[in-house]
Amino acid sequence: MRGNIPQLYAVAVAAPRTPTAQAFTRSDLKNITNDGRGGGDVAYQELNNAVPAEPVLFLKPPSAYVTEGSPILVPRYSGNLHHEVELGVVIGTRGTAIPQTSAMDHVAGYALCLDMTARDVQDVCKAKGLPWTLAKAFDTSCPVSGFIPKERIPDPGDVTLWLKVNGQLRQECRTDQMIFSVPRLVSYISGIITLEEGDLILTGTPKGVAAVQEHDELQAGIQDIITMNFKVARINH
Repeated sequence: MRGNIPQLYAVAVAAPRTPTAQAFTRSDLKNITNDGRGGGDVAYQELNNAVPAEPVLFLKPPSAYVTEGSPILVPRYSGNLHHEVELGVVIGTRGTAIPQTSAMDHVAGYALCLDMTARDVQDVCKAKGLPWTLAKAFDTSCPVSGFIPKERIPDPGDVTLWLKVNGQLRQECRTDQMIFSVPRLVSYISGIITLEEGDLILTGTPKGVAAVQEHDELQAGIQDIITMNFKVARINH
């Protein structure tokens, strides 16, 4: 917090206008909000971050969104791109200042997401007290799976996320280790930003974040509920 102003790292992000669709389409994207400090305690130790009392938010633009079949592009200004696997929460009902007790009534379902991060750029931004836009909001920085209906995940605080790079397990963690629960995030964010139908909230990453290289293959999943695959490429212009 800075005075009475919540610490927000602004960009913009999106999700589908119709959350019951089988896959997200960029043409219907709305807002994607990320909790930049929502992982477990071990994830904080890995990144040398203090555990926060409140969520730290940032946004991504619609061009960050990418689905299977298209590559994750390493930005030309970064030499240290990291993967962060996260549970995405898709909003189904508009709301402002939503109480935690009714937050799940506004959730339509979920998605598996990656928050790709230019870690070298983020470190510079942190040191200078700058927004994380260059580190978090570049094209293809938010790979997203198909939509997962709410009934497929009865308790978003009790599922396992995993990510492999070239077949090697890098991240695996149960969501009960998250710092902030889904109801807490929905309530907190809606007190600052009105949540619209189709908005997507990324909930934070577990331990195991690490660098990826051009030609790497990433596979991620939520238990046996859904998987997705992406290849890494580099922008040559």
